[in-house]
Amino acid sequence: MASGGTREMFQDMLPMMADKLGGEGLIKELCNGFKLLMDKETELITFESLKQNSASLGLQDLRDDELQSMLKEGDLDGDGCLDQMEFCVLMFRLSPDLMQDSWDWLHQALQQEFRSN
Repeated sequence: MASGGTREMFQDMLPMMADKLGGEGLIKELCNGFKLLMDKETELITFESLKQNSASLGLQDLRDDELQSMLKEGDLDGDGCLDQMEFCVLMFRLSPDLMQDSWDWLHQALQQEFRSN
């Protein structure tokens, strides 16, 4: 990620994954990502597990404060860790295109529902 003191642009691959895998497939892959990052004993993503396992996802250049920030942003219950649901929600929140697609899918589903009634 860091290159010569500058940050490369992050390319959001979740919308492409969603198109290729479908909703269930995308959630399965997010759960696999969670398992890669989690502490095997607590089954939570902790600061330590994130720091140790982030290189497997190409995040080895993130600083400790950036890792802490990621945890804090996704930590909905305030326990300092991420459970699987918090991780998946965070991944969706960090993907603006996927969030927009989700709203579009919801809108289409609601329109179909109202037309069928």
